[in-house]
Amino acid sequence: MRNGIGFLLLGYVLSQFYRAFLAVLAPELGADLGTTADGLARASGLWFLAFALAQLPVGWALDHIGPRRTTAALLGVLGGGGALVFAAAQGPAWITVAMVLLGLGCSPVLMASYLILARVYPAAVFATMAGAILGAGSLGNIAAAWPLTLAAEALGWRGAMVLLAAVTALVALAIWRFVEDPPPAPAAGGGSLLDLLRIPALWLILPMTAVNYAPAAGIRGLWVGPYFDEVFGAGSTLIGQASLVMAMAMVLGNFAYGPLDRLLGTRKGVVLAGNLAGTACLGALWALPADSPWAAAALLAGVGFFGASYPMVMAHARALFPPHLMGRGVTLMNLFCIGGVGLFQLASARVHNAAGPDAEAAYAMLFGFFGLLLLAGCVVYAFSRDRTD
Repeated sequence: MRNGIGFLLLGYVLSQFYRAFLAVLAPELGADLGTTADGLARASGLWFLAFALAQLPVGWALDHIGPRRTTAALLGVLGGGGALVFAAAQGPAWITVAMVLLGLGCSPVLMASYLILARVYPAAVFATMAGAILGAGSLGNIAAAWPLTLAAEALGWRGAMVLLAAVTALVALAIWRFVEDPPPAPAAGGGSLLDLLRIPALWLILPMTAVNYAPAAGIRGLWVGPYFDEVFGAGSTLIGQASLVMAMAMVLGNFAYGPLDRLLGTRKGVVLAGNLAGTACLGALWALPADSPWAAAALLAGVGFFGASYPMVMAHARALFPPHLMGRGVTLMNLFCIGGVGLFQLASARVHNAAGPDAEAAYAMLFGFFGLLLLAGCVVYAFSRDRTD
């Protein structure tokens, strides 16, 4: 199991990379292909929507076919193929198609890991181990920052994407070879997604699931690059460094959240406090979007750090799932989480456009939009019932 989880972790590193790399390549793609920030926001949003919509069939496949074959096939064929389409892109439409393929290819990786954790390891350590996987996998987020800038300068962005396509195919082959499917769940009759949606307590957790990751993923995945370019006149080096600071904060946040439910005896309290802190960071960015580049980078790091609560939200909901529906349960949560990111990323392009040509006003409105989303999720989640293992 350890070897298999190790290669799934490498797959998740790629998943984190592919959801975040557009921010760094935005200037080169604009110069070579005529892409715009709003167009890239739509392409990024479609990555997340494709990823989210795949969760329902992926959940069925994880429960019935198993994590090994499901993950290896999708990551190798669609993930590797999407990277090649990106490398061969001749215009903005190619980028959109490539991002959809990459989203579909990456869709089973994290949930395959979570299903193995849920079936093999004690429930009490699920949040800690899930957070550790997210934290270690977020090395892909870091690689999509300044290191990608250096690779694109050395190989060109097309050469870098060809290399990534080869790496993606090799990781998929390793998953096929080394991952072992977990023991099947005890038989418990039938069951479907509708059985999960009949759990009343879940409905107060799902809104938080839909918004907790959206600001950090949306800003890090795209807007950090155009923001520093348009508001501060930053070059590729400063954009890469600011992206790296936010990415590292997201990694640290995943590790920090993991053990807090056991240390403090509450999951709801940890999630609520962290997301209110993230709301405060977004509020500061809304009030002072052009104060200074390093103050902005520090506040974005706060958004990334406090926005890493997803493993704790997942653990809160996971305690409600029956064992025979665990695969569909964790993929339902992922559908809401990643689907929320995709929908709000598409909406963010409209919000940015609505502010007009003034860059400072446009990004103030963007940060305010994400802050209000997060605050609304906190209000609903405040009425949920705490649940620990």
